[in-house]
Formats: sequence, structure tokens, C-alpha cells
Amino acid sequence: MSVYIETSNESLFKYGEELCGDKVEIIRKGNFTTIVLADGLGSGVKANILSTLSSKIAATMISEGADIYETVETMASTLPVCAVRGLAYCTFTILRVHENGEAHLMEFDNPQVIILRDGKELPVDKTEIEIGDKKILESHFVMKEGDMCIAFSDGAIHAGVGQTLNFGWQRDNIVEYACRAYRKEMPARAMTKLMLSACNSLYDNKPGDDTTFVTTRVRHSCPAHIMVGPPVDCGRDEEIVGRLLDVDGIKVVCGGTTSQIVSRISGRELRVKIDYKDPGVPPIGMIDGIDLVTEGVVTLAKTFEIMQTYLSEESKMEEIFDIFKQDGASKLAKLLLEDCTKAHFIVGRAANPAHQNPDLPIDLSLKLRMVKDISRLLKKMGKDVEIEYC
Repeated sequence: MSVYIETSNESLFKYGEELCGDKVEIIRKGNFTTIVLADGLGSGVKANILSTLSSKIAATMISEGADIYETVETMASTLPVCAVRGLAYCTFTILRVHENGEAHLMEFDNPQVIILRDGKELPVDKTEIEIGDKKILESHFVMKEGDMCIAFSDGAIHAGVGQTLNFGWQRDNIVEYACRAYRKEMPARAMTKLMLSACNSLYDNKPGDDTTFVTTRVRHSCPAHIMVGPPVDCGRDEEIVGRLLDVDGIKVVCGGTTSQIVSRISGRELRVKIDYKDPGVPPIGMIDGIDLVTEGVVTLAKTFEIMQTYLSEESKMEEIFDIFKQDGASKLAKLLLEDCTKAHFIVGRAANPAHQNPDLPIDLSLKLRMVKDISRLLKKMGKDVEIEYC
């Protein structure tokens, strides 16, 4: 089973602090995706330094080929213990998932992760091992398509203490909430946002501790192929369109001239939906065998704006759901953010005659810049992106 490991993390800072005491590092190398969540003791600058140091040690070692045992041993021996409270200066969770779904989990003093399958918690056997005088919980399990693994810092279980809840948001309550929220097609981003929003509400929007959630979701790999603009050499039109039609995965065409070329070469009718779902976004088209047909530069610019909002830590749940709108930009944003696991852009560098009109303030380089900006956001999500110019 070859799958894609989708990840999403977000944090709440302790009220009044400018730095977060939790730190997340995600390393994708070879066939493995490794997630490190470190929680520094206390809050503010000191906690931030401790968690950053710990997570960077793990990320650097794993990136350089160290195995998970060697990494944990180094972290455990590096972390001192507070002489006053008898607590480790930093706690951590390390999850390593192979592309076939095999997972290896190491937990040191963080709340135990929640593994969801079909909306229910999946129990896994855990063994306590001792590494560098630290007691570590170790587990091996296999994640299937649709499974989620939710790791979080102890700020989550402290949520509501002395305010809305007497004893905080206990792990059993967190599990129950996650199970109710779970949907098989739910992206990792939505689960992370929901869990963090619940904590923020329990804290009455004034978090008493740094709080972080990291959601790891296993999903089927699905590439997207996006043709943007016609080739410089019109003699390549047939080649480029033929390749687009023959590949597996999601197929997208951006641009009025580009969609006409695809229609002409494929012999399939181009139909335009005149109903404007959003007055600021041009209408979409339809070509049999193409999943989405949109206008070019204006739609790409709006798509980039939607993606920025979706990925922002300041975004609200209702803004995340904006990608379910029916205009071309929202459809393209959803396709790139949630539906595909990697993207291949075929970018034509032919100048659009419409852009030569001095009354249209559209920079000829805007199309290329928009593709690069969108690609940057996708790479930030951990998705592979290829840009091919023609």
C-alpha cells in the first residue's frame, strides 16, 4: 500500500507570551515522514529555546540518517531535569510513518497520542523502555488509509482548569471530541483546527499554557496536473495536451486560450458556465475528461489569496470552509490544498494577446509569479511540486 502522509500542526501561545514553548518539526525523507513535537518546561523564551533545541536535534539527526533509537537516546541524554520540580526540561513525541503505513511511536512525558480509525480510538500496545535514564513509551502499529494520529502537548489537558472545567479537558474527553469530529475524508488541517479551537474556547480565549496539536492522516496518493497557458511553440500544442489527457490523476486547465487549445486538439466541446458564483472570479468552463477548467491570471491570484487564508494560523473555521464555495478559485484552492497530494504545473510561456491591451493592468510575469507563489504554499504543506515550462 503506497499512501501519502498528510500532516498539519498549529499552536496557541500562553496568554501574554510572544513565543511558544512548543515546537514541531516535520521531516520528509525517503519513504518516511517523521513528526517531532517537543514541549519545553514552563513558557516564554526559556521554554521556546528548550523545545527548539530538542526538536532541532531530532530533525537534524533523522535528516542525516540516524535511526529513531539513536535520536531518542541523544535527546534523552541531552535533556537535564529541573532540580526543583523533578521534571524534564523538555518532553517530546516522535512519530515515524513509512509510506506503506507502518508507524513507530516514541513518547516521553507528553499526553499519549490518539489514533483514530473509522471514528473510533484504535488501541495499540505500548512498551515502556529506558533510554538515557528516561522512561519512554514505544509502540509499533500500522496505519491504514483514513487513519489519523493526533499528538498534542499538555496545554490541551489543562484547558479550562479553574474556568469552565474543574480538572481540565481530560484525555478521555479529548478522545470523545475527536471521535465525534472525525470524518473519513476530513483533512488533517480541519482536525487540528477543530481541536485547537475547542481548547481556546475552554481557555476563554486566554490560554493558560502553550497548546499544540499535530494531526497526521494517511490518505491515498493523488497527483494533480495543471496546465497554465499555451506553449511558446504552438507546434507543441498537441504534444502537451496529449500528455495532459493521458496522465493519471486530477486534470486542470487554467486560461481561456489554453482551454480553447485543449478543446480543439481533444475534439471535445468547451462549455462555459455563465453563472457567477462570485462576481470577483470569472466563471468556470467544462471539457469532458478535464476535472476543472478556469480562467487564468485573475483566478490564480484569487486562488493564492484563498490558500494563504486557509493556511494562516489566524484563520477561523468558517474561513477554512470557504474552499467549498463553487467559484473557480475556491474549487482550484480545494483541489490543491485537500484533494491532491502532489502537483505538476505545465506552464506555457506564450504571451497572451489579451494582456497586450494597455487598458488591462496585468503584468506579463504575473502568471509565472502566481504559479511560483502557489507552489511555495504547497511545498510548505509537505507536498511535492514540479513546475515544467514550455
